[in-house]
Amino acid sequence: MLRDFARLYDRLDRTTSTDAKVAALVEYFRAADAADAAWALFFISGNRFKRLLPGKLLWLWCSEVTGVPEWLMGESYSAVGDTAETITLLLEATPDRAALPEPAGESRAGGEQLSLGDLFAEAGAEGGAESGAEPSDAAALPLRVWSEERLGTLAGLPPARQRALVTRWWSELSGTELFVLNKMVTGALRVGVSQTLVVRALAEVAGAEPAGVAHRMMGDWRPTPEFFRGLLAPGGGASDASRPYPFFLASPILAESSTDPGAELEVLRREFGDPGEWLVEWKYDGIRAQLIRRGGRVFLWSRGDENLTERFPEIGEGAARLPDGCVLDGEVLAWRGGAPLPFGVLQRRIQRKALSAKVLREAPAAFVAYDVLEVDGEDVRGRTQTERRALLERAVGDGGAASGPILVSPLVEHPTWETLAAARAESRGRGVEGLMLKRKTSVYQAGRRRGDWWKWKIEPLTVDCVLLYAQPGSGRRASLLTDCTFALWTGPERGEGELAPFAKAYSGLSDEEIRTLDRWIRQHTVERFGPVRRVEPVQVFELAFEDVRESDRHKVGLAVRFPRIKRWRTDKKPEEADTLEDVRKLIRSE
Repeated sequence: MLRDFARLYDRLDRTTSTDAKVAALVEYFRAADAADAAWALFFISGNRFKRLLPGKLLWLWCSEVTGVPEWLMGESYSAVGDTAETITLLLEATPDRAALPEPAGESRAGGEQLSLGDLFAEAGAEGGAESGAEPSDAAALPLRVWSEERLGTLAGLPPARQRALVTRWWSELSGTELFVLNKMVTGALRVGVSQTLVVRALAEVAGAEPAGVAHRMMGDWRPTPEFFRGLLAPGGGASDASRPYPFFLASPILAESSTDPGAELEVLRREFGDPGEWLVEWKYDGIRAQLIRRGGRVFLWSRGDENLTERFPEIGEGAARLPDGCVLDGEVLAWRGGAPLPFGVLQRRIQRKALSAKVLREAPAAFVAYDVLEVDGEDVRGRTQTERRALLERAVGDGGAASGPILVSPLVEHPTWETLAAARAESRGRGVEGLMLKRKTSVYQAGRRRGDWWKWKIEPLTVDCVLLYAQPGSGRRASLLTDCTFALWTGPERGEGELAPFAKAYSGLSDEEIRTLDRWIRQHTVERFGPVRRVEPVQVFELAFEDVRESDRHKVGLAVRFPRIKRWRTDKKPEEADTLEDVRKLIRSE
C-alpha cells in the first residue's frame, strides 16, 4: 500500500542510525507483496519518475484548491525550500479542500462531456476493482497501482484531465502519503538511505550474501514482481547477459586542504608502508564504466547504471574483439594522440542526442581499462590485484584491441614515495587528476571499502572571487542565504574594469560560517530581485574547482567544473580578487 511505503519513507527520514534504517527496510520487504516491494525498491534505490507535470501547473492548481495567491505561495516556498513540501503544507492547511471542478468544454471528440469518473476509468486509475480498495481510501491502494495505473498514465493525458486527477488525489490523501505523492509527481522523490544499506536489508530478508544481491541489482532492471522474487531467490533467478558488477570505490588519501608535501610523505610512509606493496596508476577524469562482452554482445554501463553502449560506438566496435565472457572495469575518456582530452570535450558527446561525424571527429573516445572482473565467464573478483592485472593485459591483448579504442591503464613506476610524489606533481600536465594506489594483494570488493584502493588527487585549481549575489538554499538550508554567485574583474589587472559574475557555489563553509555569512548578507543587501539579493561587493572568497573551459553558454565565456568554496578570505580586499584573464590562463589546451 501507499500508506506502508509512506511509513517506511518517514522512518528512514527520521533516523540517522544505519541499524534503524536496515531494520525498517527488512520489516517492510518481509511484509510487502512482491509487486509493491519491487516499486518500493525502485524508488529507494534512487530511481524516480521524470517530472510528470510542469511545476507551474501544480503551482496553479494548488493556488486554486487552497485559495492562496501565487505570490504568497512563492513566499512560502522561500521559507520551505522544496516545491513538494510547500504544496503539501498548504494543502494540509486547507482541511476542506476538494477536487477542482472540470473546466467547461472539456469533452470527448464526439462532444460528450467527461465526468471525473470517466477520467479515472480512462486513466486506469480507479483501482477499486483490482485492488479491493475504494478510491476514498486512496492510501490503501497498492503502491503498484499508484505507480503503474495512476502516475504511470498521467504524463500522456491532456492538462484538463491531469488537473482533475491530481486535485482528486490531493483531496484523498493527507500527511506523509500526500507528501510522497507530490514528491513522485515532481520527480524529486529521494529516500535518505544508501544503496549499501538497501543491499544489506535485502540480503537479510533473502538469507543471502550481500555481494550476490548487489550484483543482481546492477544494470537495467524493471520493478516487476518477477524481478523482486528473483532477487531474493537462491541463485538470483535468471541471469542477464548485460548485468555489470557492483563497482569498487577508492577512498581519498588526504584532505584537500593539506598542502604540506612533507606531511603528505610522512602519512604515506606511516600508513602505507613499503611502496613495493602497491600498484600505482594515473587517476583519469572521465566516466567510470564497465565494458561487458557476453554471448557475442557488447554492453557499456556507467557507475550510475546508465547504458552508454550506443553513445560510444567506437568502444563497442573495439570490444567486439575482446574474448567472450569478459568484463572490464575502467574509464570512458575523450582521447587523442595517446593522451586524455579535457572532460569538457567528453561532455560534447554526452550532451548530443545525435552523434554526427563532426562530433565523433572532434571528441574521439576510448576506454582505458584498469581491472578485469570476469574472464571466460568466470567471476575473478576474488583473485588478487596482481593476478587480475595479468589477466587484464592478457584479455585486452588477446582481443587484438591494444592499439584501438580499448587500452590498458599504464602503471606508474615508484621505487620510493618521493618518486611517487614527483610523478603526482606531473598530473595536471598529463591531463589526469592524480594517482590511484591499489594494494597488490587486494581482491575486488563492492562499494567503498577503506584500506585497499586509494585516490591521491592533486590540489584543485583555485581563484579569489568577490561575493556579488546570494539566495536561499534548499531543504534544511531554505531559511539561510547559502547559494552564492561570485565575480571576477574584467580588466587586465586586478581591481580594474567591472566585477562580472563568474561561478555559483554553495558548499565548503562550516555551519557556523554559513550562519555568520547569512547575517552579513542580510545586513549588507543593496538590492533584491525576488529571492536573490545583491550585496556590497566587499567579501572575498577562494573558490576551488577541478577544471575550467571556454563556454558559449556563459556570459563571461568560461565554465568551471565542481566549484566549491575553499575558504573565506577575510584577509583580502575586493581589489585583490583575480581577473577573468587569470582564469583563462588555467585552461588546458586540447
